[in-house]
Amino acid sequence: MLPQSPALSESPARRRNFIAAARLFLCTGCAAIGTVGWSLCEPAHAFDLFGLFDSDNPPPISTTALSYRLEIEARSANGKKDGDAAQALRDASATYRLRQAPPTDGEGLVRRLQADINPMLDALWGLGRYNAEIDVTVDGIPVTLDETDLAAAVHRAESFRNRGIIPVKVVARLGPVFKLRAVDVDYPREMIPQRLPRRAFPLKPGDPAISANLRAAQLKLIDWFRSNGHPLAKVADVKATVDHAATAMDFRLRVEAGPKAGIGHVAISGGGDIDPRVVATHVHLREGEPYSPERLVLMKTSIARIPAIGGIRIREGDELDANGNVPIFIDVTERPKHAAGLSARYSTIDGPGVSTYYEHRNLFGNAERLRLDASASLLRRLDGSSSLNFGDIRASDFGGRFTATFLKPGLYGTPNDLLVEATAFRERVGNNDLGGYTNDAVRGTVGVIHRFSEMAWVQAGLQVERSQSQDVLGRVDATLIGVATSGRYDTTDNLLDPTRGVRLAATMNAYSKLMGSTIDLYEARIAGSTYYALDEDANYVLAGRLAAGSLGGAPLARIPDAHRFFSGGGGSVRGFIFNTISPMMFGKIIGGRSLVEGSAEMRVKVTPTIGVVPFVDFGTASSSSLPNFDDYVGYGAGIGLRYLTPVGPIRLDVATPLNPRPGDSRWAIYVSIGQAF
Repeated sequence: MLPQSPALSESPARRRNFIAAARLFLCTGCAAIGTVGWSLCEPAHAFDLFGLFDSDNPPPISTTALSYRLEIEARSANGKKDGDAAQALRDASATYRLRQAPPTDGEGLVRRLQADINPMLDALWGLGRYNAEIDVTVDGIPVTLDETDLAAAVHRAESFRNRGIIPVKVVARLGPVFKLRAVDVDYPREMIPQRLPRRAFPLKPGDPAISANLRAAQLKLIDWFRSNGHPLAKVADVKATVDHAATAMDFRLRVEAGPKAGIGHVAISGGGDIDPRVVATHVHLREGEPYSPERLVLMKTSIARIPAIGGIRIREGDELDANGNVPIFIDVTERPKHAAGLSARYSTIDGPGVSTYYEHRNLFGNAERLRLDASASLLRRLDGSSSLNFGDIRASDFGGRFTATFLKPGLYGTPNDLLVEATAFRERVGNNDLGGYTNDAVRGTVGVIHRFSEMAWVQAGLQVERSQSQDVLGRVDATLIGVATSGRYDTTDNLLDPTRGVRLAATMNAYSKLMGSTIDLYEARIAGSTYYALDEDANYVLAGRLAAGSLGGAPLARIPDAHRFFSGGGGSVRGFIFNTISPMMFGKIIGGRSLVEGSAEMRVKVTPTIGVVPFVDFGTASSSSLPNFDDYVGYGAGIGLRYLTPVGPIRLDVATPLNPRPGDSRWAIYVSIGQAF
């Protein structure tokens, strides 16, 4: 294998982008906290103040240490400076990293510089510059790997003691980037007779001989063999021959594919107080099925859905068992049993609000979860008056939601989960111009979730609801008792930031007078989204979403507002007030019997931490049970900023209605964690 170089562990562009993003993030945060922030956000001061980055300013002159100022530059054959190469040299240089810890004498400085020469050459080799040369000087006196002029360099450094800062310079003459001349992969063709596809091994003659690319190609090749059922595949030998005179490299490697194998016995360990049998119910592998690393990734995702599980480590056996299968070992760790949180929010449209939750993740020792969620907010008044005047707050101005959820995974050792949920909420939607509705409801659900695989599951159960709603059509008091079913299919690669795959979700509920409901009501909704990466690194991702719904049964005026269809808001048509796209009567929204809405986004990753997302949305709710687009169709568009974190993207969307009505907002801002869909 090619040697790992510090310069290759982090790309220069990535480092610079991170610093720029951190500078932007810090300055934004400083501005948010007021007048203190204005002083902290001055260039070059905020980082030193918080100690996040080392300063390039050397320590003060002293009698006990020799402070130095290190200048590093890299020049190509035409004399042009190369910033990426210079950054690679800085990454490889201990003299640069230790610039705030100067040596006590001249010999210490010179030895430090000598020790840097080979790592810096390795860094340039990693960039394909195999003829590169490096000149290191202390105030013009050269420092080399042999002892030539060593005493002179030490003497020159000592002459600056208590007098000045020592000028140290590193100049790299890069030379040309070497190209691959011959590329050969030796693998057992009797086991895999097909020719290697380009996606399996993309290197070809004429490509730059950059060691990071060579290592990445090896990993990709082994991944391809593993994806084709060879879990023990490995690179057995690598030969990289550099021809300095021809500025070329011959690259050859030999792969030992190992036999094709199946999935072997799955052993589960760890988990603290969690019964391993609960974890086993989320493992959908079958012993003997063809080995696939993709299935192992899906299995990990499935196990992660158990709320009590924290860390998950999947290991494969080093040898096949007697049946030619590879054993799988799953090590899990338990999350803290108790969790609680509190948050506050403010919206120019919806006003202030607070939320809190408590969660017990292993209530009885079998990963049972009990979660309590509560939120409260000041509701927007539909008569146009303000509820933010605290001297005029009414009891009806407060809204909120309380939810208690109990989940028992792996019911009786099966791939079934028991779900019990109770919710009470009060909401008010709309404004003075468009009208709106108020809704008070209590709802209870008991159901079972059946998992067919890591990607598909259904839920069915009994749902009971008692509600009272009020709008321009009048007041509706309703009791709904019926069967609630839903299903989901998900092949995406990430929950909060998908780049590939599809998601489908469907809901069908039937409330009948025969079961005690005050009305007959049948509702259905289906939503789907797809994600397509235009490049291998998913820097450009097309994302689309469509949703539709329909109501049958009782007349609209007897259906509670919470069950009618509305569109608009951050989860549907951005730029519009939540749930204000709807059929209208007397100039006020009343909700519809059907719904169609959709979105399209182009998700562009500008840097490893910053993304930009232009988007367009549409939505309509129709008076008929089948969408006919005769009612108002709202169109919204805008642009979003994404700050990409290990947890998920932080979303900031700014949107505006393209065809606003009187009473619609001119623009809206949405902030959340995760993509819009």
